[in-house]
Amino acid sequence: MEAERRPAPGSPSEGLFADGHLILWTLCSVLLPVFITFWCSLQRSRRQLHRRDIFRKSKHGWRDTDLFSQPTYCCVCAQHILQGAFCDCCGLRVDEGCLRKADKRFQCKEIMLKNDTKVLDAMPHHWIRGNVPLCSYCMVCKQQCGCQPKLCDYRCIWCQKTVHDECMKNSLKNEKCDFGEFKNLIIPPSYLTSINQMRKDKKTDYEVLASKLGKQWTPLIILANSRSGTNMGEGLLGEFRILLNPVQVFDVTKTPPIKALQLCTLLPYYSARVLVCGGDGTVGWVLDAVDDMKIKGQEKYIPQVAVLPLGTGNDLSNTLGWGTGYAGEIPVAQVLRNVMEADGIKLDRWKVQVTNKGYYNLRKPKEFTMNNYFSVGPDALMALNFHAHREKAPSLFSSRILNKLELDGERVALPSLEGIIVLNIGYWGGGCRLWEGMGDETYPLARHDDGLLEVVGVYGSFHCAQIQVKLANPFRIGQAHTVRLILKCSMMPMQVDGEPWAQGPCTVTITHKTHAMMLYFSGEQTDDDISSTSDQEDIKATE
Repeated sequence: MEAERRPAPGSPSEGLFADGHLILWTLCSVLLPVFITFWCSLQRSRRQLHRRDIFRKSKHGWRDTDLFSQPTYCCVCAQHILQGAFCDCCGLRVDEGCLRKADKRFQCKEIMLKNDTKVLDAMPHHWIRGNVPLCSYCMVCKQQCGCQPKLCDYRCIWCQKTVHDECMKNSLKNEKCDFGEFKNLIIPPSYLTSINQMRKDKKTDYEVLASKLGKQWTPLIILANSRSGTNMGEGLLGEFRILLNPVQVFDVTKTPPIKALQLCTLLPYYSARVLVCGGDGTVGWVLDAVDDMKIKGQEKYIPQVAVLPLGTGNDLSNTLGWGTGYAGEIPVAQVLRNVMEADGIKLDRWKVQVTNKGYYNLRKPKEFTMNNYFSVGPDALMALNFHAHREKAPSLFSSRILNKLELDGERVALPSLEGIIVLNIGYWGGGCRLWEGMGDETYPLARHDDGLLEVVGVYGSFHCAQIQVKLANPFRIGQAHTVRLILKCSMMPMQVDGEPWAQGPCTVTITHKTHAMMLYFSGEQTDDDISSTSDQEDIKATE
């Protein structure tokens, strides 16, 4: 009877049963991966929220990384790790699973000490274990540290000295830290604590307090643009925080220079130095903030400014001896050494006033501050990227752009030019010494601190290109303390320090505005620098 109840082979009911199994397995094969992917993404999201919560509440400067650049071991579990998080202030490195333990167990750099600390030089070493920099040497036995494939040896996060596990003694743990090689650049946490107490007591005699740190103490403030140089500034911020006090390091995209420079008012008169990490535009932004300090009556706190050039071009940094661009070719520690060796020098800053023509124009004149150069014509056109409009706007390429040019009030006769370039610094166009040019003709060397502008003309875009590859010289017009241009064209490209715009008929007046105190580094010179230096020596010899 049971055999009779079973469906015959090939019957419709057996086919439906088989189709049901097929549908079930198909759904499982499709939905199971989807479920697993959803579950993994949910867990990943929870882990990210967990990390963000720790990062937000932590005093460490935690940053994620997908791959450490050198063999790395977790500071908690001591296991070898390829990815995880690191603190860009103290240098701790940790696996993701040990992040919370590390955050609770290890203390980061203290930018200020406890209020009961009264002696400036009483700060002990702050040791952390493992992951010491490559090519480090023990301060006790002078042998290499960190060469074993495990979490080993110690590093002080302030003076950067390292010591072997077996060389670490109780005396070292209590030894006072001298802040190492860069002690003259570091603002000690105890100094800020003392300053805070003095301000509460309404005292401002910082000179007496600073005298305990020595006459060579020139604290350095880092102002880095994290968006400059293909976001290279972000990594530099962390490297500077490790070598200095984190309170000295600012990202100008988050903290404007005018606010960051208020730290100078807590330092002795004329002692502060500033390192600007960015392009010439960032340097101009910082120098504008320095001018604002003068307006506020803070002249005694004005810092000297050095430059770490990021990106391309950077004619101002090149003029000051810092090169055309930084791409990590030298360690950050060497950058700090260069700053310590640099000498003070003045930089002229100029006011560029653009007044539109017209009897009924009630708008105020445009005003700009110039550090590098002003130009109108083909040079500005390249900056403005008007190449696509050559056919559409022929007025941008008129053969003669000037109605009148005056140098120190005297009118100058000109040939048929397409562009005028007014220079404050020696370099132009990404490294070309425009005024000196080439050939046997001798011209007074361009300087950036003599209160004079160099004015040259160009015949067109092709002439600009020839000048940049040293196949031609510009038409040298002269030097002056004041330059006045009257433009008659309906529309012309114009730029100040690489910031371009299209300008109608107008009068441009360039006058001296102020001086900026800069730092000049003479450690590395290009061929052009060497030739210019030799020319200066020859001129002095003839005199």
